[in-house]
Amino acid sequence: QVQLVESGGGLVQAGDSLRLSCAASGRTFSSYAMGWFRQAPGKEREFVAAISWNGGNTYYTNSVKGRFTISRNNALNMVYLQMNSLQPEDTAVYYCAAKASRVISTTRREYDYWGQGTQVTVSS
Repeated sequence: QVQLVESGGGLVQAGDSLRLSCAASGRTFSSYAMGWFRQAPGKEREFVAAISWNGGNTYYTNSVKGRFTISRNNALNMVYLQMNSLQPEDTAVYYCAAKASRVISTTRREYDYWGQGTQVTVSS
């Protein structure tokens, strides 16, 4: 069982940066691939970024490549999403998710545990 708690969201202006954090419970955190998803009002929850169990592999959706960076610290049971050059279209609730496998995935249904989400609002 893994419990996830996101933090770091907020209201920022276009061009600003935010760093989201996800604190995970459980002794097997290091064996999980982790991902970030987001859901804007009236839209489906979509994949943003993922990282393999040891941080060796990462993957991003095209719209955030070059602006967002996912990372993890297995010693601290933490996953991060550094978001730079934020744009209004990045506005959404951001969710941290854990996949009971070391292999990353972009598919929402393959993730087993989810946090409660943190709101990111980017004003123009």
